[in-house]
Amino acid sequence: MLKNEARKARARQVGVDEILPEYDFSRARPNKYTSRYAKGSIVITLDPDVAAVFPGARQANEALRALAVLIRKHQLRRTASRQSA
Repeated sequence: MLKNEARKARARQVGVDEILPEYDFSRARPNKYTSRYAKGSIVITLDPDVAAVFPGARQANEALRALAVLIRKHQLRRTASRQSA
């Protein structure tokens, strides 16, 4: 019981931006998949039913770009109609 309390007390003393002592990264390796992602891109997870529609990232990006065009047009129309009213 005392050991658990001592661990909690020690963990509370660690600063916000410091790594806790029980984390050991001495055997860590660099992420080998990092080079696959273009600079400035983000990674998202699609739900299985959505992912089943798109065979790959290129097709998903094309569909999202087409949707983005429609969203922008709709936003422009709404802005124009508000300004004329």
